[in-house]
Amino acid sequence: MSVIRIEDVAFVRFRAPDLAQMRAFLEDFGLVVVEETADRLVARGAGTSPVAHVTERGEPGFLAVGFRAASLEDLEALAAHEGLAVEPLDTPGGGHRVVLADPDGHRVEVVAGQAAAEPLATPAAQAWNIAAGHDRLRRTKRFAAGPAHVLRLGHVVLNVSDFRASERWYKDRFGFITSDEIQVAPEFALGAFMRCDRGDTPTDHHTLFLAQSPKGPGFNHAAFEVADLDDLMLGHQRLKDAGRHAEWGVGRHILGSQVFDYWRDPWGHTLEHWTDGDLFTAADGSNVATLQDLLGVQWGPAAPPTMA
Repeated sequence: MSVIRIEDVAFVRFRAPDLAQMRAFLEDFGLVVVEETADRLVARGAGTSPVAHVTERGEPGFLAVGFRAASLEDLEALAAHEGLAVEPLDTPGGGHRVVLADPDGHRVEVVAGQAAAEPLATPAAQAWNIAAGHDRLRRTKRFAAGPAHVLRLGHVVLNVSDFRASERWYKDRFGFITSDEIQVAPEFALGAFMRCDRGDTPTDHHTLFLAQSPKGPGFNHAAFEVADLDDLMLGHQRLKDAGRHAEWGVGRHILGSQVFDYWRDPWGHTLEHWTDGDLFTAADGSNVATLQDLLGVQWGPAAPPTMA
């Protein structure tokens, strides 16, 4: 039994020396800035989460990942187990947090009690005409150019030095369930896609992926869900036109099934747009997959060396 069972990923924190430059990138990416001071930038998606991305002024780097607990009572139970304090959360929406460090020193903030944000307007879904059925009759399909509409942060990928040690640490505290474990040899796994345990409520194929990397521990990428495929492609065009650094995409993953599009922020941190991912319940169990499954695609370009 884990100490608590988290409900979802909440936000990521970074440092950057130029907040104006980061704001321009985030707006091209489709996030909405809700707080800007001389020392901090806070952005959200169009969903109900009040914060998805935080940038503090400083030397470029990854600072933390935040996960959302189901209740303040769960947060207090986690704090008691770890011998840590529950403290106020310093971002829009308020709430409280417990701050931990994983086996590689990654900062992990577990939060609860955030006030839900008012959802922002997103484009209405438009019907598709496909060979099996024509759902859009006697009308055109048109889209306004602009950034993708990011709804929410969907998952975070961390590179770790010892996968089994990190897997045990995260599962023991937060109740993650393996969706797909990546085995490269009998009895040797280098990582796993892990989803939240929400019982009978379907949840994303992965909220956290841990990868034992020859690069050593560190941030790999954070992935943000957008409205749909057309929205993802509009976002791709906006980022391309803005001269942003494309890394990988557009394509469809094998594990998780989502359509993906990876970009780098001005300091090299990888952020992903995705849509149409798999959803599973706790009863759906776990699978074993290969490195080829991890890096392969159902369609789209092959993974670049930076993703290996």
